Amino acid sequence: MTAAEQSRAELAARDAGAVVVEIYDQVYQLSGTDPMYIQRLAALVDARMRAISAHGATVDSLRVAVLAALNIADEMLSTQARHDRLAATMNHATSSVHANVQSRTGSLMDMLDEVLDSRKAG
Repeated sequence: MTAAEQSRAELAARDAGAVVVEIYDQVYQLSGTDPMYIQRLAALVDARMRAISAHGATVDSLRVAVLAALNIADEMLSTQARHDRLAATMNHATSSVHANVQSRTGSLMDMLDEVLDSRKAG
């Protein structure tokens, strides 16, 4: 696609509420609520596809796209697992702090009761 054709496509897409992106030398018109976010996503996919293509012998764009999708999915699942581990650690820490606060509050209440009882008796 020439620069003039791409410019016309971008103008038409903007009028239709779409975003024109280029991924692995292919132009796509995508729609969404945040054009900058869509462009960032497209740039990520393009970069992954180019990295995979640079490291492999394949030039088949479908194969490169599938490998990029698997790579991105692996990263997502690894990140999700890390998030789950961190959330579990935080929940455990929060429970420990809560139990400690309750224990100390109980001890302080007992001490306060003792002081008040001794003042009543004395």
